[in-house]
Amino acid sequence: MPTRDFNLPDVGEGLTEAEIVTWKVAVGDTVTLNQPLVDIETAKATVELPSPYEGTVAALLAEVGEVVDVGAAIISIDVGGDADVAGATPAAAEPATKERTAVLVGYGVSTDESAPARRHRRAKSGAEPPVPRAPASPPQGVPAGPMAAPRSTPPVRKLAKSLDVDLSSVRGTGKDGLITRSDVESAASGTPSAPARVAAGPTRFAGVELAGWDDGPLEERIAVRGVARAMAESMVRSAFSAPHAAAWVKVDATRTTELIASLRERPAFAAVKLTPLTIVALAVCHSARLHPGINSSFDDAAGEVVVRRRVALGIAAATSRGLIVPNIKGADQLDVVAMAHALDALVATARAGTTTPADMLGTTLTITNVGPYGIDGAMPILPPGTGAILAVGKISPQPWVVDDHVVVRQVVEIALSFDHRMIDGALASSYLRDVGRFLEDPAAALLAG
Repeated sequence: MPTRDFNLPDVGEGLTEAEIVTWKVAVGDTVTLNQPLVDIETAKATVELPSPYEGTVAALLAEVGEVVDVGAAIISIDVGGDADVAGATPAAAEPATKERTAVLVGYGVSTDESAPARRHRRAKSGAEPPVPRAPASPPQGVPAGPMAAPRSTPPVRKLAKSLDVDLSSVRGTGKDGLITRSDVESAASGTPSAPARVAAGPTRFAGVELAGWDDGPLEERIAVRGVARAMAESMVRSAFSAPHAAAWVKVDATRTTELIASLRERPAFAAVKLTPLTIVALAVCHSARLHPGINSSFDDAAGEVVVRRRVALGIAAATSRGLIVPNIKGADQLDVVAMAHALDALVATARAGTTTPADMLGTTLTITNVGPYGIDGAMPILPPGTGAILAVGKISPQPWVVDDHVVVRQVVEIALSFDHRMIDGALASSYLRDVGRFLEDPAAALLAG
């Protein structure tokens, strides 16, 4: 019977490879057009790929954890009858929409945080594809999922292999069903697993879920891949290609906090999520209008400085898979309400793991907000292709001199890192001063335009 291979598409601006995270179908399953087939992780995001064909899954040509080149076949589908009938033409090339259609970027992104057990690489052609394996039966109490790898960490999987323990038969007692070291040891000894102790602090690091201090090995190595690898590469490239300089200032943001409190009480703002970051974002865009050179980048290949008069405002967001910087395009055109909605949507999308590669392209200015972590200030590294990034610390009550009297005011420290190839200290200082003035009296700045 005729079969069609689905080749891994380029899901975003020239990416060359992606990692298979989770198969959503198994050999023998009947699939429909646009049915989700697989979650893949690229250097920019995790993306769900829909089926371009209707038919029966004949073979899975890539394993969970395998890194596949764009253009390599990842699944074979028996389309039945004439291979050229309707429904056998790939739908992947159709424009992406928000409906359940054949989209490739940003549709139904997976929130599965499981770490793949292996990382193999297969070329576009020449190598024989791995023999598809039927999914193992899930342990009692764990939902079935075709080709879904048991949730554990690399050292735990290594321990399981050395003790000849099948992880698919182990019930995880860690957070969200994570299989821990003690679970594997209990399975090897034939004793039931005891509830795992809760590890203090964050459990995500470098794109994977870490074992607890007591459950993990003395030394652990983590393969850097996907978003984490892209972040590492871009930070190194930026640090060694752009000469960084910095300036910072403390600002009396009392009127900013008062304005936010006042607007929140108004019925028109009942459905608007106003935060200090909203006002900071408006200040960054407002000051860029006064100093267009700050919204620039250095084109090494052409030997030119590029000045842009539209702000694509990047917001650094820490996610479970690493740091990403999605942006608000045309941010300089937004008012208070529109900016608040845009920031809320951006943060929600990043937390849900549904940020697409297109959402991160073209950033011109960036904000990193370390205040929610209780940090006073930071000196950030520039995202590649930008000229400046503003770090915002926590707003806190501090002694402040007003009319020769010491009073308590809401104070925040803001710091600007910039590319010193085209932005000098005078421009950076003037820009930062105007951002500070905006935060000192935002109502007046908004009214004056």
